Amino acid sequence: METHASPKPAPFLFSRIAAPLHTVLVLAAIAVYSLSGKFRSVAMQSADSINRVALYERTLLFEWLLLAFVLVGVRLHGSPLHAVLGQRWQSALQILKDIGIGAAFFIITTLLASTIGPHFGGGTPDQVLRLLLPRGPFEKVLWLAVAITAGICEEAIYRGYLQRQFTALTQNISAGIVLSAACFGAVHAYQGLRMMIQIALLGVLLGLLAHWRKTTRPGMISHAIQDSLAIFIRH
Repeated sequence: METHASPKPAPFLFSRIAAPLHTVLVLAAIAVYSLSGKFRSVAMQSADSINRVALYERTLLFEWLLLAFVLVGVRLHGSPLHAVLGQRWQSALQILKDIGIGAAFFIITTLLASTIGPHFGGGTPDQVLRLLLPRGPFEKVLWLAVAITAGICEEAIYRGYLQRQFTALTQNISAGIVLSAACFGAVHAYQGLRMMIQIALLGVLLGLLAHWRKTTRPGMISHAIQDSLAIFIRH
């Protein structure tokens, strides 16, 4: 009797980790937040004073709520949460390795930015970014909380979730990396077109790192370090 071999299941990398509708809702939330941030940045430049504490608190709330929504969607789909967050550390050596890779990645991307940035007209912080930087001790503490939050939440959302979803939907790893990086750049539209492009390019590199390491943890560490050091930028 002739038997037919059952088709091999698609590799987990090319499998969806959440429902397409869930991804549409995530993208809609990112789009609304990006547009509101753009409008706020325009208003900030003409305002007499800026409530940075409220801005930081709003950012913290949005980042954690969006990550929670992502994780709920992943869980409801029956996918493991480590698909977004990465496998748990099993030893101190793994922790040190990820910290080392994250720090090395930060140094390399900083050197690249200092080389390529001037070609985009960079070199000094934009007006909006200068307005957002913390002034006093309390604002600096809140900024550190925002930086750590951005490192964890944004890497989990853009590299852990969207990159996997786009890869699955397009069945193409490169497309997944580029599309998620484009979303990452777009959500920073309030910083202007030049910075948005640079951030999208950084998103591509972070996507390559996540794909290579099969975890978002080194990217989270690098991202948090980079954002944290912004407190040392002069206004």
